[in-house]
Amino acid sequence: MSVNEKMLGLGKKRSIIREIFEYSKKRAAEIGADKVFDFSLGNPSVPAPKEVGEAIRELLESESSVSLHGYTSAQGDADVRRTIAENIKRRHGVDMPSELIYMTCGAAASLSICLRAIVREGEDDEVVVVAPFFTEYRVFVENAGARLVISNPEDGTLQIDSSDLEERINERTKALIINSPNNPSGVVYSEDTIKAVSELLKRKSQEYGHAIYLIADEPYRELVYSGVEIPYLMNYYPDTLVCYSYSKSLSLPGERIGYIAVCPDMEEAGEVYLAICGAGRSLGYVCAPSLFQKVVAKCVDAKADIDAYRENRDIILGALTEMGYKCAKPDGAFYLFVKSPSGDAYELYERAKKHEILVVPCDDFGVSGYVRIAYCTDKEKLLGSLGGFKAVMDEYIKD
Repeated sequence: MSVNEKMLGLGKKRSIIREIFEYSKKRAAEIGADKVFDFSLGNPSVPAPKEVGEAIRELLESESSVSLHGYTSAQGDADVRRTIAENIKRRHGVDMPSELIYMTCGAAASLSICLRAIVREGEDDEVVVVAPFFTEYRVFVENAGARLVISNPEDGTLQIDSSDLEERINERTKALIINSPNNPSGVVYSEDTIKAVSELLKRKSQEYGHAIYLIADEPYRELVYSGVEIPYLMNYYPDTLVCYSYSKSLSLPGERIGYIAVCPDMEEAGEVYLAICGAGRSLGYVCAPSLFQKVVAKCVDAKADIDAYRENRDIILGALTEMGYKCAKPDGAFYLFVKSPSGDAYELYERAKKHEILVVPCDDFGVSGYVRIAYCTDKEKLLGSLGGFKAVMDEYIKD
């Protein structure tokens, strides 16, 4: 074999989300896109806020091509990082130096860089994730050279179970990844949950004599409903790395722009930041897209209008619950986590597929028996799928 067998395997088998998404495109070409109800990919359906278009036009008209499209510093444009640092201080009360901000190509790059920066070669390091979790965490963690360890959530609430989490942490634990609002469930971890996790990590870090880093994966931070508050983890735990993306907050997933923020209260924060710079260098993630660095700096307080997501959530949650499906209520993001009536996620996926409804079975997300519905779609398509969901439930009842 002349190539890396592990990378070949990843190339041969895409994530289940991408597999279903590719199938949906093929099926749409066969029978028409209006007849396929694709709820696979978390692709924002609401437009970017008007500030984004205005910022792009202003930059194109006011800056030279060399300035606008040339390289920035490896860690990002200094003015952009300053603007983001000021925004963090204003919104979350953290006195964030711009020297601890690293611009990235979205949250996936942020996570990959952070993991590469803190995982030590040959030390059998472990990284804990809380189920249900985004499937690519496994790829990122293992590519960094660590072992992925799964902590089971509380039954029903899907909040972090501190007792279960404590059982997963040992002297080899290097980090815990938290994703709130959660993909795939839409659950938001409460302040009580965050306080309990923070106290546990502080105690375990002291017991083992080294920091256990808390990595906050935050692409959905701005997508919350009904006044729900999301705790900013730096205010609870000093050894925190925030991985932020503008993919959902500004509806810019294809532009791949985000940042890493290192908590200034972290011990050896400067050294950790330098390790992040080194990891970005080793992975080739230097100089995030220059134009969109400047765009997000101009739009740092803008947000996409999420009323459509809220309306879709209420439609699909209400309808499926009335049909008899058991669903975790999502307080954020744009996903509905639905339990298969038989307990078999793949059976529900196959039954729905016969009605041209494409959902994602979530066994690979660490919790078996559930499917994910990405309701970030137009309302008409969501409403059009309800007959198929009802037919599927009727089939289960008859069986």
